Amino acid sequence: MLEVKTKKDKTFLFGNYEGFRQSLHQTSAALVPDANARAGFLPCQLVTPKPNPCTSSTPLVNVGLGPGVAPLLSLWPSPAANAPDFGGIAEVFSSPPQTITEDFGTARIDHIFSQRDTLSGIYTIDDGHDFTATPVDPFMSDVVTLREQVVSLEETHVFSPALVNSARVGFSRAGYFFTGEPTPVTPAASVPGFLIGHPVGAVVVGGSAASNPQAQVGLAGSNNGSNLRIARNLYTFEDHVTLTLGRHQLEFGAWFQRFQSNETIALSQFGQATFTSLQTFLKGTISSFLFDPAPTEMNWRSLFGAWYAQDTIRITPRLTLTLGFRDEFSTGWNEAHGRAANYTFTNGVISTAAAGLPTHIGDSLFTTNSAKFLPQPRIALAWSPFNAKTVFRAGFGMYNDLQDALGYRADQNAPFNPTYSTPLSVSQLPINPAGPFPGTPKLVPGGVQPDMKTPTVISYSLRIQQQLSTNTSLTVGYVGSHGYHELIGIDANEPFPVICPASPCPATYPVATAAGPGGNPPATTGFPPGLAGQPVPAGSYFVPTTTRANPAIANTWSWFSEGVSAYNALQVDVNRRFSAGLTLRGVYTFSKVLDDGDSLNATTSGGGPALASNPFNLRSDWGLGTFDVRHVAVISASYALPVGHGKRFLGDIGGFANTLAGGWTVNSIVTLQGGFPFSPQLSYNPSNNGDTRNPVRPFVNPAFTGPVTLGNPNQWFNPAAFLAPAFTTPADQKANGGFYGNVGRDTLIGPGLATWDFSALKDTRISERLNLQFRAEIFNLLNRANFNLPNAVVFTPSGVSPTAGVITSTSTPSRQVQFGLKLLW
Repeated sequence: MLEVKTKKDKTFLFGNYEGFRQSLHQTSAALVPDANARAGFLPCQLVTPKPNPCTSSTPLVNVGLGPGVAPLLSLWPSPAANAPDFGGIAEVFSSPPQTITEDFGTARIDHIFSQRDTLSGIYTIDDGHDFTATPVDPFMSDVVTLREQVVSLEETHVFSPALVNSARVGFSRAGYFFTGEPTPVTPAASVPGFLIGHPVGAVVVGGSAASNPQAQVGLAGSNNGSNLRIARNLYTFEDHVTLTLGRHQLEFGAWFQRFQSNETIALSQFGQATFTSLQTFLKGTISSFLFDPAPTEMNWRSLFGAWYAQDTIRITPRLTLTLGFRDEFSTGWNEAHGRAANYTFTNGVISTAAAGLPTHIGDSLFTTNSAKFLPQPRIALAWSPFNAKTVFRAGFGMYNDLQDALGYRADQNAPFNPTYSTPLSVSQLPINPAGPFPGTPKLVPGGVQPDMKTPTVISYSLRIQQQLSTNTSLTVGYVGSHGYHELIGIDANEPFPVICPASPCPATYPVATAAGPGGNPPATTGFPPGLAGQPVPAGSYFVPTTTRANPAIANTWSWFSEGVSAYNALQVDVNRRFSAGLTLRGVYTFSKVLDDGDSLNATTSGGGPALASNPFNLRSDWGLGTFDVRHVAVISASYALPVGHGKRFLGDIGGFANTLAGGWTVNSIVTLQGGFPFSPQLSYNPSNNGDTRNPVRPFVNPAFTGPVTLGNPNQWFNPAAFLAPAFTTPADQKANGGFYGNVGRDTLIGPGLATWDFSALKDTRISERLNLQFRAEIFNLLNRANFNLPNAVVFTPSGVSPTAGVITSTSTPSRQVQFGLKLLW
């Protein structure tokens, strides 16, 4: 850190550099095919059709290995002979590496031209690189490279003591690269790719076709979102005026930002092979193979802007009212070369041109820009009704989220970024990206709602701040919000359902049927006991056909601004300063988040499908938000140790002894919070709606009693609490398909978190202008294992998954000790 004053204290220069190097070994418990599965043998419970009888003593069933499957087994580490085994799936413990390199620098210049004019300029650069072998499979790694640069100039002019103007111009550029790859120097690195000329793609066993979903076996290969590049430029101008007129403090101004994003972020560039179960993987039967043979860079442009005005009125010495209004706008989401491709809808059915291509291709992604005028009124109140020790604060405001990251869906549409889906066998790989393609590939549309609205939040709060004593304060408050037009993922090409009891919805859930003469019709398994033969509740949705609304294309993954949310929280904040240099603070939040979808991909949803389970009944997904945490408490303390010259202890020492003993401060932060919610999942979709991301959920088992949450890392929840229809044979699929499970979204709660971080800081003054600062930090002091969410896949087509409820990773690292030394002058 460097600070220099020049030109008679009118020009000031400041420079700073920070370097960070981390080499960390993570905790990994990977779920992998066991030794028997690698030889083609599985327990009867994982096989379809099951032998009769099928018990724990039944010999392993030889399902064999399909052509081309053996090399794929190298994508996971081999389990040790004594590794925990769940039956077909074993657990491998390891400590895969994570290396992070980051260099950060800042330069600033300030110049005082006169008492009325000052100018400041800032330049910041941040370079980072991250290599992480993933805990779900240490033979799979993620690589991230990021460079960010920001330069800004700000000029402040004082017209008078009552009138001040600040003008700011800025430019920022961010370059981002992300890819997944088999971990170097492992057997996975030699596995051939799915597409000629590319590394091996993503492998999902016993999971859905979403990117990075929950799965029966650890995700393997490369991340489905690999080889992604973004170069983003932002040109910003803002002018802010402050004017004081008597009791009024007026603020008004304008903000404009020119947006450029040049990006190649098409998914499935290396391909993703999804298998509904371990058995279908060993046989080499891919239920869904996703691939983009020809990714194209997109060049998105937009102009964001706002104007605002605010009046803070000091009505009385004890009452202050603030009235504000802000209007924001956007010119939409526009492609510089007229390559914005999106699908439109006619009478609720997605429309296509020839060969399933989008019906809308042009400069703008939208058919209607709904973000031209976004009014945002705001009001705030501060009132001390009794004295200065008691303050009531209340606020209300509307806020919009200007969309600047639509490429995640807008970059997934043909003809410039075509993604195809097709069932295949492993023996048909690799695919030539130039074609022709095997199987029966269909385009998988992405895109967004063509007349998308801007997400909006109405926020309101009420707080009471009370000074209990000279050194103690208490704040109690309520914070709430209501969101609408929020983005949620939807499959916009599903068959139209009927609402029971309308025909052809069955009156009861299917029961098992015996085979007819000569096996025609074949026998069916029916629904499991507890549901079979029970009346289908009125209002249930039933999908009578597997034919999509538009058969020319596959299922879609589109963003629609149809989401709503509600947040309510009680917040308590207590501060206490002691005379001896000790400061304590305790913060507690009791809150609840409800919504019908808040995650735009499986990564942000903790492995959930991140799509609406039933687009025709979004209310069926109304439940706890993915980020809901009911209880959060943080207790922090800071204590300047009374040790050294002039202090309570060793107050008479001096010289070198005082240099060592004095100047110490210790800090402590204890964090306690509840767990995140999650949904039980299926590795297949029995609803007939054709969504391969499997967002549907199982049924509640009406005969189950006892706790659903067991709290054991080896089985966090009890799979017996849920039921799912048999879906293994074509006869079962025909007889049992069409129903949505009745388990609510995010009805299970994962592990909580408790951690204690501790630090000690020592300041040593070397000279009048030179100071040495030493810092020692210990994160997770007690080395507590805080667990991530469990494996949520409860059922595969063959029955209960043996890894249901198994936890394989932690949410915080083990105890970390960090030392730092800083020289200030």
